[in-house]
Amino acid sequence: MAICPTFGGYNIPMTNFDDRAKVWDSDPMKVDRARSVANAIRAAVHLRPGMSALEYGCGTGLLSFFLKEDFASITLADTSEGMLEVLSDKIKAAKAEHMHPVRLDLAVDPLPAQKFDVTYSLMVLHHIHDTDTILRKFHQILQSGGWLFVADLDEEDGSFHTDGSTDVHLGFSRKELQKRVEAAGFTDVRFSTAYNIEKRIDDEQKSFPVFLLVARRLP
Repeated sequence: MAICPTFGGYNIPMTNFDDRAKVWDSDPMKVDRARSVANAIRAAVHLRPGMSALEYGCGTGLLSFFLKEDFASITLADTSEGMLEVLSDKIKAAKAEHMHPVRLDLAVDPLPAQKFDVTYSLMVLHHIHDTDTILRKFHQILQSGGWLFVADLDEEDGSFHTDGSTDVHLGFSRKELQKRVEAAGFTDVRFSTAYNIEKRIDDEQKSFPVFLLVARRLP
């Protein structure tokens, strides 16, 4: 098993994301969702040449690969070794030397020494129990004037996760999440709808909107 660079040196246990890593990119919806969120990020903020970025909860790096021409360097962090193995192979194949996979769990690991111009995540926040703490840590790892982008689910009725996941938030109220983001020290908070996930559940077609939250650390 390949070992990716790590902040903190913690052993990360196997998760169901490890099991799903090899087939993750074969889902057209996940690819389309990542592309749409990347486009929404570009539309929200002018990304200047030379910027550095951190994707937290990167998985196989779908979102970052759609943004790889927009940043001078991208650190891709995840806790799933299986996802990071697939990601490392993709980076090598693309010869994307400015993309750096790391194993990082901000819940327990020390903060990285580097500060970033941009931090972003896709469908990660609803898996994090302590939302307030992770938002404060996102604030801490950004440069002054840096940007945070969070793409995740609007509030839903609990039917979204059909894989048995129970330890998750059932999406987020935009109004309540804005309060939490501002309490973590961010300003200029705004939302847009970046994507709609369509699922057939119990013979019913359901739509689950994915918002893009944009916020800024004060200069």
